[in-house]
Amino acid sequence: QCRFIFPDNLLGISWVDSSWIPILNNGSVLDYFSERSNPFYDRTCNNEVVKMQRMTLDHLNQMVGVEYILLHAQEPILFIIRKQQRQSPTQVLPLADYYIIAGVIYQAPDLGSVINSRVLTAVHGIQSAFEEAMSYCRYHPSKGYWWHFKDQEEREKTKPKAKKKEEPSSIFQRQRVDALLLDLRQKFPPRFVQQKPGEKPIPVDQIKKEPEPAPEAVKPEEKETIKNAQSAGAKGPPEKRMRLQ
Repeated sequence: QCRFIFPDNLLGISWVDSSWIPILNNGSVLDYFSERSNPFYDRTCNNEVVKMQRMTLDHLNQMVGVEYILLHAQEPILFIIRKQQRQSPTQVLPLADYYIIAGVIYQAPDLGSVINSRVLTAVHGIQSAFEEAMSYCRYHPSKGYWWHFKDQEEREKTKPKAKKKEEPSSIFQRQRVDALLLDLRQKFPPRFVQQKPGEKPIPVDQIKKEPEPAPEAVKPEEKETIKNAQSAGAKGPPEKRMRLQ
């Protein structure tokens, strides 16, 4: 069974042949990799030449060109195959690595692809964070900018409001406030008065003032009597004379 996904991009495809999975080992893994349906295998490589001439893989060291070797094996689950350019019996240039996990072949990404993927992932995360942050930003000409979080509103609704303990005022504060209020009352006298709690305030000008009692008319004779009484009270009672016997 073979599976192909996006053949143009080798990093996005995988290949597997289920008939080979039970017999995969160090000796058969290169034959499994050289199947004709495997898109990772290059038909022009030296392995194909050695296979057609029925020679052993040891002859690859004496050839020049592209070849595949078994780089690492951990039977029966993991095999790593390297594609390299042989320039001399002692000099090779790595081109690509392929790893086989449970019979499925993948191409290992190169360093540039890894960095590009990580950068794109980081940029996408930063852009998503900025977009989410901007969704909580609010602006009003009178208030300016502020943050509006839905979770914060829900926490404030469910959180019991703690009552602040009011500290008693000092004597200095009370005297100072009373003096300020008295000064303001003198500068700005009230225009409305509420005589009883709950009643509608009425203007001060409409309050009826009670007339002062008029002085009673005193007759001239009574004035003279009052005057004599006051003068007599001031002089005191007459002295008593002693009688002669």
